[in-house]
Amino acid sequence: MSTILTPALTAHWDEPDSFTLAAYRRDGGYEALPKALAMSPDQVIQTLKDSVLRGRGGAGFPTGNKWAFIPQGDGKPHYLVVNADESEPGACKDMPTLLANPHALIEGIIIASYAIRADRAFIYVRGEVLHVVRRLHHAVAEAREAGFLGSNILGSGFDLDVVVHAGAGAYICGEETALLDSLEGKRGQPRLKPPFPATAGLYACPTVVNNVESIATVPWILLNGADEFAALGTERSKGFGIFSLSGHVTRSGQYEAPLGTTLRELLGLAGGIRSGHQLKFWTPGGSSTPLFTDEHLDVPLDYESVAKAGSMLGTRSIQLFDETVCVVRVVLRWIEFYQHESCGKCTPCREGSYWVVQLLDDLEHGKGSEADLEKLLDICTNITGRAFCALGDSIEAPVKSSIKYFRDEYIEHLRAGGCPFDPAASTLFAMEPA
Repeated sequence: MSTILTPALTAHWDEPDSFTLAAYRRDGGYEALPKALAMSPDQVIQTLKDSVLRGRGGAGFPTGNKWAFIPQGDGKPHYLVVNADESEPGACKDMPTLLANPHALIEGIIIASYAIRADRAFIYVRGEVLHVVRRLHHAVAEAREAGFLGSNILGSGFDLDVVVHAGAGAYICGEETALLDSLEGKRGQPRLKPPFPATAGLYACPTVVNNVESIATVPWILLNGADEFAALGTERSKGFGIFSLSGHVTRSGQYEAPLGTTLRELLGLAGGIRSGHQLKFWTPGGSSTPLFTDEHLDVPLDYESVAKAGSMLGTRSIQLFDETVCVVRVVLRWIEFYQHESCGKCTPCREGSYWVVQLLDDLEHGKGSEADLEKLLDICTNITGRAFCALGDSIEAPVKSSIKYFRDEYIEHLRAGGCPFDPAASTLFAMEPA
C-alpha cells in the first residue's frame, strides 16, 4: 500500500467491534485524556494552536484560535457544540467516523470542553441517520459508565455531561448559528452576526462550534504531539484529513492522507476512473465548491493551493464524473437541492435559487437562449455576498464554474433542442449490450 495514506481516525474501521469502548481502548483510546487533564486548559489550547489544526468542516479556521476566543472569567456557562449535521451532496466522512470510531469524538469532546472550561457539550446529529444516533447514544453511555463522563472525571475535578441531539433534517442547520437556533428549539435559521457564537452562542452564552472530524482529531494531537501533526501536510495546511471519493471511481470510499495530496495520487489508490472512461469534472470540496476538470489533477489538495486554482477545499468531498455525464444536469440537481433547503429567511437566496433553477431547467431541455447564460451569472452574482449565510453563496460556485469550463456544452443543449447525453450511460451499474 502506498505510504501517502496516514490512517489515524480510520485506522481500525475494519475491526468488527471498532465502535466499542473496549476496541477503542485496545488501540490506545482514552490515553490522551489523562495527559490533557494534567495540563492547564490554556496549555491544551496552546497545543492545538501549535498543531495548526484547521477546522475540518469546510471553512478551515484554526481550531486552537477558535477555542481561545472564548472569554474567561465572565461568569457564564460555556458550551461545546459538535456539528454532526453532515448533509451536503458528496459529503460522507463524518457519518462513517461516528459509526466506526465514535469514542475518538467523545474523547476529543472531553478534552475540548476542558480547554474552553465547559461542563456541557452537545452533539447535533442528523435525525435521518438513526443508526448513527443510536451508536452515539451507546458510546456516550459506555464512556459515562467507565467514568470518562460525569462528575470528577479521572479524579481531576472536571465535570462534563454530553447530550446527543437529533436534528429534524434541515441542511441549513449545518450553518453554525442555524444549528444553535435549532438546538434551542427554534426554527433553524441563520443569525445575523455579530455577535458571534464565541461570545453569544447557545443560550446567549460563549460557545464553540466544531466539526466532527476536527474534534475527533484532537486526541491524536494530544497523544502524539503538536509537532508530529504539524510535520504532515503543507506549510499552511497542516496534518492529515479524510478525502471522500465518490462517483465514477473504481474504489470509492474514505482515504485519510496529508493535506496537499493530489487527486492523481488518490486516484492511484482508488483504481482510477471506472474502466473504459475518463475524468470530465470533479468537485474538490463538495457541491458548494467550484468545479475542477482533468487539468487540475495535480493541484495539491490544501486550502491555499485549491483556492489559488479557483476553487475551495471545503470538506474534501471529491465527487468524480466521467465523460458520460451532462454537466448541466448535475448543476441543476445541485441547485434544486439548495433551493429546497433554503430556509427562506433572506430574499436573495429564497428568490434567487428559484430563478436559477428555472433557467437551468430551461437550458437542460434546450429552451431559452445563450443570453440566459449571462442572466444566470448575473443572478448568481446578486445572491453571493448578499445572503444571510453561505448557503446562498453556494449557488454561484457550481453554476459559474460549469459555464466557465463547459460553456459549449450549454450551447449544445440549445442547438440540439434538448440534452445530448443519455442519462442511462452515466449509471454505475453495467449496461447490457444492445
